Amino acid sequence: MILEIVSPEAKLFSGEVTSVTLPGVDGSFQILNHHAPIVSILEKGTIKIAAPSFNFSKEVADKFTKVNDQTYTLEITSGTIEMKDNKIIVLVD
Repeated sequence: MILEIVSPEAKLFSGEVTSVTLPGVDGSFQILNHHAPIVSILEKGTIKIAAPSFNFSKEVADKFTKVNDQTYTLEITSGTIEMKDNKIIVLVD
């Protein structure tokens, strides 16, 4: 599935991922391949991204924390997520 993470300043990430864990207002939740369509509000917390490989631009690489070769995290203060047709768009502050 495709994940795009966008902030008001820049596109932070765009690429193929295997799973994404997000800090929802009612608790964290995970999205896997072929998840049902969803729109949700995010609260302050950590987005955990699992993917076979990562390519970050130099301008935004310092916003991500490496857990291992296939997992990175991103701290956010709030946001919105939409999942539809195997594409996840996350708008973050």
